[in-house]
Formats: sequence, structure tokens, C-alpha cells
Amino acid sequence: MSYRMRCVARVMLLVGMLASLPPASAAETWPTATKPTATEASAVLPDGLTQPVPPLFPQLYRYVDTCNVYILRDGDAVLLFDLAMAERLRRPTHSVSSGSSRSCSPIITASNARESTRSIMPSRKSPHRRRSGSCSNRRPTFAMVAVAGRHVLGVRGELCAPPARPIRLDRGLSDGEAIDWHGYQIDCHFTPGHSPGSLSYVVRRDGQAVAITGGLIHDGAKMSTWFDTEWDYGFAKGIDTLMASVEKLATLEPDAILPSHGPVILNPVEQLAAYQGKLGRARATFAAIACLTPSLRNATRSATDGDSLDQSGHAAFYKLSHDMHGKNFAIIISDNGRGLILDAGLFSEERLDEIIVGLRAHMGLKEIDAFWVSHMHGDHFLLGPTLKRKYGAEAWTLDRIADKCEHPRRYDYAALVSAYGDGFDGMAIEKKFRDGEVIDWEGYRIQIDWMPGQTEFGCCLWLDIDGRRVAFTGDNLFGSPAREEDDGHEAVVARNSVIFEEGYLYASRYLIELKPDIVMGSHSYVMPDAEAFLKRYHAWSRNIIRIYQDLLPETDYEYLLDPYWVSAYPYRVDLSTADEQVVDVTVRNFRDRPQRHRIALSLPPGFTADPPVLEGSVEADSRATYPVKLRIDRQTAPPGLQIIPFDITLDDHHYGQWFDFVATATAIEPPAGSNRGRPGDQ
Repeated sequence: MSYRMRCVARVMLLVGMLASLPPASAAETWPTATKPTATEASAVLPDGLTQPVPPLFPQLYRYVDTCNVYILRDGDAVLLFDLAMAERLRRPTHSVSSGSSRSCSPIITASNARESTRSIMPSRKSPHRRRSGSCSNRRPTFAMVAVAGRHVLGVRGELCAPPARPIRLDRGLSDGEAIDWHGYQIDCHFTPGHSPGSLSYVVRRDGQAVAITGGLIHDGAKMSTWFDTEWDYGFAKGIDTLMASVEKLATLEPDAILPSHGPVILNPVEQLAAYQGKLGRARATFAAIACLTPSLRNATRSATDGDSLDQSGHAAFYKLSHDMHGKNFAIIISDNGRGLILDAGLFSEERLDEIIVGLRAHMGLKEIDAFWVSHMHGDHFLLGPTLKRKYGAEAWTLDRIADKCEHPRRYDYAALVSAYGDGFDGMAIEKKFRDGEVIDWEGYRIQIDWMPGQTEFGCCLWLDIDGRRVAFTGDNLFGSPAREEDDGHEAVVARNSVIFEEGYLYASRYLIELKPDIVMGSHSYVMPDAEAFLKRYHAWSRNIIRIYQDLLPETDYEYLLDPYWVSAYPYRVDLSTADEQVVDVTVRNFRDRPQRHRIALSLPPGFTADPPVLEGSVEADSRATYPVKLRIDRQTAPPGLQIIPFDITLDDHHYGQWFDFVATATAIEPPAGSNRGRPGDQ
């Protein structure tokens, strides 16, 4: 019997045992109390059941699985809030869902033996109501999310971790709707933030109230997970929504909060206020910085005759001017007229041609040898195919970045090139350099170092020009050294594969030790006299670690920050031309001790895996990768895109279906009229 089916059987047994228990009252079973205590009785309860707030609601029970399942009972009638891994339970029961987290898949459910099962969920924008495959786009694009009165590029096409299979919805609930059930009043309140479709339920009776809140808050005034609130590219839409929901919950004045994860919250007034403060400090520290004025963006600019270009401190080095702020392009021109371009994207092919004509006419450019890609994001090499086709340039980058450029749809990271234009599915990299390798180009000694930060897959290219050290840092640093309030950070996005200690902290130390005279950022930022600026960047990187450690409840907070500690390569498995493919599953250990794991693939019909379950251990602070052979039976496999979740257990903690990959047996062609990755001016 699978683990899922064991969970179903377990919950069915518990519900049956609850129905057989004699009725009890708070006066008979528990001493009178004006506010709940931490005591949970289990002397007369089935194994695994507790009473979370017996003085308030003696007929309310809790069962802990991948999330807390709350069970409200009245005689032989039972109401379930969330069913964790038992979502396929089809017993005489109603169920209610508090949100869209896959580990808490469905449900409210009220029940007695004469009623059929009914699933009740949020009616507005509930991801449970969609076809399960719609939340993982085969050809990913950016979602447009409204933030602060404008549109920004979102992280991915959906903002949810949907269930792997569709779930039947019998009734949708509205914000503010009240349900009367066996003498209990249950008020439904939309409280999005942990997910876009979250509901909280305030259960009231005899002047007492408890709030069942899903993933909205964790005991200790902490978050359930960080990555579920990441709705856009570092502009804090999810956090702002979460803060509004926390404020809304505070106005409801519950006597206790029953979250999906962790202990019951017995002092909700204090914790909600503290939580708001933590979220506000996190927002102020992680969110993308505001755009700077042109004079501050380019402190070293001077006029040149090249179209849209600025001279940046030396005749051999040019970049886009503030008139093209936000675009990516810089170039080093040797005394022999050879050019090395550093990043190129977010403007049209026609504008690129105009710039190169100007460089040839006024700056002595004769040939372009190569263009350098600073990190994995597609907006830094959108013009790569044009530079190859028209100008014979090669693509160069660090070896650990290359595959993200060549095969972007094999990954589930943010802002890969396949998200910028349908049909741009990657570009060959002609030269892949090792960390620390030195290029001897046209009399310049250019060194390439791995430098994570904004993303794990980034690098620093640096060289000395006329006695001044220039470092090209991609998107790791934004801001002006002249402004003391600027700390250098770019938007923090977990789906860039960002871990602070090995990213921003590492990068800031590296740059301080490198001692560059000029830091050259992409998107038109030049940063001269950067010593004090880099120290502020280092101080920020230390502070952001403290903030996330305080905000997330696990000691090794990275498990609640990083959405890739169990991951598949390729993420999108194409079985359109072959009946089997090897998928490499990587398990990461952030702990300072070995970690045991059990990773079960939750396969759709017609799919098999060898092995279907990965059990083993990973050494401290390391990764382990396991090959899995995925096969398809075309006679029984359903059509369309299929989500294959990982059912994850680390040591003794069962997380459930937190992460996934997708597979399809049908090739998907790019839509008609695809721009093939050649965006126009923006």
C-alpha cells in the first residue's frame, strides 16, 4: 500500500473512531478557563489525535500529517479542515480547504453517514479549480503582475503549487460568507499571501472564536514558507498581500489561531503585531530598489559621438547611456579594433545595428570577437543570435552558466531566455570557461570568477585598464556609490536559486577583496569609487541573513526559502519521440550533519519510474544526485502536460508534495507568429 493510501486509511479510521466517542463538554472534561493553555489531552483519544484548545472547543481535534488537519465534531457529524495527504478520501464527509498549498490539499469537509462527500474551497481564483496541468507551462512565459500602479515581469506563469490531479469542487465560498454548522458559526475570510487563493475560517460558539488560517502564520510570529509569497520579481506583491491579510485577521480578534503548520498560537494579538513588524522589515530589506535618476546612474558618463553610448572612464570601454536605461550592452574595444561585448539584450536588432555602425564610424571598431554572458538570465543575451548571425561573434560564459543558456527549458528558474520570447529555446555557447580562468585577449588579461549573489549562476569578469581595475558584475549590484542610502542589492528572488551565505555574502566578500576601482553593473549602472559602497553591500548581505533566520521557523531556514532542495533535471521531460528518459533527481542537505531522505515520485496513470522511491542519505552541506528512468505507456497515459510531484520526507519530517517536475507525451509547437526571441524596444 502506498503512503498516500495509508494516509487515507488512517484518516478514515480516525474519523470513524471520533464518531464513536461519547459527547463531551468543556465543563465535564476540562477546568474552566478564560483563555486556552498549551495542554493537549490524549488519554482517551485515538493515537495521533489531540485537542488543541480544549477549554474553548472540546470537540475540536487535530491530526498532524504534512499539515495540521483540524476536525470539528458534533455527535456523528464531523467537519474536516484540510486533509493533507488524504485528499482522495471519499467517505461520507464534507471538506474545506484553507488555501492552495499542495501539502494541505483539500479541504473543509463536514460529515455524517447519510451525506455524500463534498469539497468546499475558495471560489475566487482557486488553483484547485483549474486543470492541474495549467500551472506549469510547457513553454514558460512571464506573467504580468500589477505592482504600484504599473506592470512588472512576474516570476512565472502561475502563483501556485497545484495538486497533481484535478480535485472535485462541490461548492465555492465567498469572502465574508458565514456557514452555520451544528450550532457553530464559521465565517470565511479571504486571506491571500501564502497563496493567492487562501481562506481563513473563524469558528465561533458561545462567545469564543478560533481562526483556522492555513499557511498565513506560524507560531513565533513567523512565515510558513518564503517561496510561496514570491508573486513577482522582487517587487513584494505577495508580501504586501500577506501583510494586508495579517492586518485583516487581527481585526477579527480570535482567541487562538490554528495554523496549518506548527503549534497552536495562544497569544494571537501579540504574535500578529510582531509578525507585521517582521514582514515590514523584510520588505524594506529584500525588495527591489527604486530606479535612480540619470545623473546618479552614470556618475562617470561623458559625451561621445556613438549613438546611445557613454564613454566610461577610458577610451576603450563604452556602455549604453541613460537614454537606454534598463537595456544591456557594454563593449571593450582594443587598439586593433577588436570588440568584446558584455551582455546584450532588451532592445531591438535595428538599434543594435545603429550602435555598431556608430562604433565603427567613431570608435574604431572593426570586428566583434565575442559577447560575454554575465549570468543565466535571458535578458542578457537576447541579441546573441543576431551577434552570431550578422557579426560572426562567439558566445562566451562560465561553464556552470552555459547549460542554462543552451537548454533553458530543462530548468524551472526565473527569467531564463525561453520566458522572453516563444521559440527562443536556447543558444549555443562556443567557449565555456572555468572558475578562475584567465583570458589573454588583445593585450588584456581578463579573469573570470564564479560570483553568485542575485543568482547561483553568475560570474564576475574583471581586468585592469590603464592601471584601474574594472569589474563586470552583471545584476549583482545596483545603486550609486555616491548615495549613502544605497546598499547595492538587486531584487531578492528565491527562484533565481539564491542562498544568502553562499550568494550575496560570498559576492560582497569577494568584491571587497578584489578592490575594483570601477564596478560595472548591467542595465546601465556604472559604480566608481566603490570601496564604501561595497562595504554597505556586505553589511546588507549580513543583515538579510539575520532577517530571514528570524522570519522562518526552521533552524536551517534555507528549507523554507529555497524551492529547489529537491529538483529534477530536466524539469520538463519530453516523451513525444521516446518512451523513456532518464531524469536526474538532486537532493540538497543544508544541515551540518548527514540527512536521511525518502523521495517518492507521485506518478500519473501510464507513467512508471525506476526506482519509484529514492531512499538514502546526503552528507552535511552537500548535494546528491540520483538517476531515475521515467517510462510512459501511451495507451494508458492521459493527454497533455502531467505534473509529477515529489513526496518528500527528510529524517522524520514528512513535508509532502512540495516540489515537482512535468512531463508530456505530445510535442508542443511554438504558437503561430512567434517572435523567435527577438523582442523590440521596450
